[in-house]
Order: sequence, then C-alpha cells, then structure tokens
Amino acid sequence: MKHLSASRLLSAMAVSAMLCGSAAAQGWTPAKNVEIIVTSAPGGSNDKTGRSVEKLLNELKLVPTSVTVVNKPGGGGNIAYAYVNQHAGDAHYLLVGTTTLLSNHIVGSSKVNYLDFTPIASLFNDYVVFAVNAGAPIKTGKELIERLKKDPKSVATGFATTLGSHNHIAAGLLMKAIGGSARDLKAVAFKGSSEAVTALLGNHLELVTTAGGNVAAHVQTGKLRVVGVSAENRLPGALAHIPTWKEQGINLVYGGWRSIVGPKGLTAPQVAYWEGVLRKASQSAEWKTELERNYWSDDFVTSVQFRKDLEKDYADMKAVLTDLGLAKQ
Repeated sequence: MKHLSASRLLSAMAVSAMLCGSAAAQGWTPAKNVEIIVTSAPGGSNDKTGRSVEKLLNELKLVPTSVTVVNKPGGGGNIAYAYVNQHAGDAHYLLVGTTTLLSNHIVGSSKVNYLDFTPIASLFNDYVVFAVNAGAPIKTGKELIERLKKDPKSVATGFATTLGSHNHIAAGLLMKAIGGSARDLKAVAFKGSSEAVTALLGNHLELVTTAGGNVAAHVQTGKLRVVGVSAENRLPGALAHIPTWKEQGINLVYGGWRSIVGPKGLTAPQVAYWEGVLRKASQSAEWKTELERNYWSDDFVTSVQFRKDLEKDYADMKAVLTDLGLAKQ
C-alpha cells in the first residue's frame, strides 16, 4: 500500500470535509420505515387522517422509505403517547396529534401534554356534527335541545376518544349554550368514532358527536340524521342541507384540529424535513380532494406558529373545561 504525500493527504482531508459538510447541509432524511401512530381504532377521523397522510407520502413519493399507519387505541390516547415517546429523538415515529394532547392533561387523565412532543404541523380543522339515528324520536336540533333541557340524562351521548375530548367538549358547550351543565350529560366514551357510530346505528345511543366525514355516508343512505353542525358555515356535499347551530339560534362554533407531532427531542433538521414534506403534501391536488371528501377545513401551519397555537389553545381549553367542571389541572 502506497503512502500519501503530505500535500495529497491534506487535499484528501479537505475533500472529505467538503463532502461531510455537504451531507450535513442536506439535513436529515428517513433511513427506515416511518410509522404514523394513531391514537384510536381504525375507521374514525384520527385514523382517516393518518391513512390520508400515509397515502400521499407513499403515492407522491415524498419520502425515500416506506410509510405505515400503526393504530394504538386505548387510554384516551395515552397508549399511543407512551409508545411514541419511547422513541425520543427518532423522527421515524410521527403521531396524529389531536386536542386530547391538551385535554387529557387538563382533566387529569394523563401526565403527558403537548410539551412532551415536538410540534411539526397542524393540518386542518374538523368541525363537530350532532347525529341521531334516523328512526329516533329526535328529528331536529330543536327537538334535541328540548330533550336536553327536560332530561339530559335521557340522551346517552357517545363520542371518541375520552372524557374531555373535543367531541365531549362540543356536547358540553351545547349544554352550556342552552342554559344547562355539561355534568348533567350521560356521556359514553369510545376508543374510536367508528365504534360510537356503530352503537348509534344499533340504537344503543341517542346521540353521537363526531366529525362530519364519519357520518356522511350514513346520512346519504338514510340511516342517520344530523341535527346540528358546530361550524361557522354549512358543510359541503351530503351535509349541505344541515343547518349550523348558529342558524338555529345557538351560539356554538367548535371543532378539533388534526396535526402531526413527533416524539420529544427532535432536532431542527428533522423538524424542517417533515415540515417540508407535509407542506408539499398539503399543496397537492390529492390532499385537497381528501379535505373535501372528509369535510375537513384547510388550516395548515408549521411548527413555530403551531407551538404558539398550542399554548393559546391549552389556556383556552383549560378555561372551558374548568367552566364545564372537568378540569383538574
């Protein structure tokens, strides 16, 4: 083996340094399968979010590795949270984040909150609809309100994924808006919205609060009826004929965001990588189709603004849950 001269050795070292610097400048990229963790069972809005993101990342070839969805239901999201944070600093694990990152901590069902994750991007807002079985005595928003005023315990209300979730808060805010108390609701929490909808279809519940996309198909087939929508404006498509609560004289506009967060300890290059990938996905025609199909409202923001929004939402949600008698923090 020949020995390099001093000048050739220095030249080789300089080239190596340049190559290393170039690689570092390129930032982080995935080196193995990426898992998108969902806090609920298959079929609900959280699962649809994860699978929509997975589909776009794979089909548009936005990442160099495979991407899979992993469902970790149970514990109001706490099982999924624990799993993701077993992988601190590893950006191959992403979580579909929801408002339960805030509410679980506020109501005391989890010691984990949004500060235990790395915010990457908020994707969209998912407004809550109030659905009943098409064969139920309740036919309109007015009739639902009359029942709730007379005997709220007679209206078994199902939702995902835990007490204090945004679906539960929506029901509580309706009670507050009509002069009642959220603590008087007969609340039933399910691991996923699909389970709650199934129970409603089987007449085991009187009411389900959930995302419009979870019930639109059943509305089209005449099996379910939506009596109120907590959006600023009417939703499109199969739900376009449903009046908002504001149209019915009830001051209620409320929904839940869906986001992508990573485990604690992600680096700036890791966050920047996923910000860029998700921004490209959000600008695609395919994503816009997903928004329309699922009745999602576009609200894409990246990590810096998202973190500020989380701080504000935490304070606002704590005030609401305190007012509703659910806050313990």
